[in-house]
Amino acid sequence: MNKRITDILYGIRFFLVPYLILLAFCLFVKWNFTKDEIYFAVNTRHSESLDNIAPYVTDIGNGWTTVIISLILLMFSYRKAFLLASSYAITSLLAQVVKFMFDAPRPKLYFANRLNGIYFVKGTEQLSFHSFPSGHTVTAFSTAIVILYFLRNKRMGLPLLLVAACVGYSRMYLSQHFFEDVTIGSIFGFVLTIVWINWIDSKKFLHTKKWNEGLIDLL
Repeated sequence: MNKRITDILYGIRFFLVPYLILLAFCLFVKWNFTKDEIYFAVNTRHSESLDNIAPYVTDIGNGWTTVIISLILLMFSYRKAFLLASSYAITSLLAQVVKFMFDAPRPKLYFANRLNGIYFVKGTEQLSFHSFPSGHTVTAFSTAIVILYFLRNKRMGLPLLLVAACVGYSRMYLSQHFFEDVTIGSIFGFVLTIVWINWIDSKKFLHTKKWNEGLIDLL
């Protein structure tokens, strides 16, 4: 089954178009404000409600969430489970490589001499290293794209984008990452997933009857 990247992009257009608008806004923000200014613009705007919600939102970008979804898909379609799991494996592995290459400090270390002026959500573990890019954001965007790729209702692209974007914002809200980490993480997850799906889902074996069955068909 041969598909061009343009076909895939058209199929996820309800995700792609608003994402490009959001990305343009992010680049505008980055062009006009410094790293510190953006960080404190987020850090100084907090509430008890957001403190309670943010840790759960950020967990959507946790790899275990994608693994669980993949296991559920395994019941219905080996192909879909494989595409989601392999996309997660590829994007997260490459994200980790980049993390260790840059070894960028996270906010806790970057602002080590200004910690008294920073708001940390109670109960969250503050890491210090490997800030760039945001792995949770990479996973959230990658997972959202693969799920949309499966769905018949492509208009779900916008809600899926909003979920992925909220994961990215939660990483900044929890002081785990900077704006740059999240923005590049979204690009990383988006581009790598599209390229991977375009290549792997063109393989004929994935479109055989066996691969489009699931464990439930064995019952």
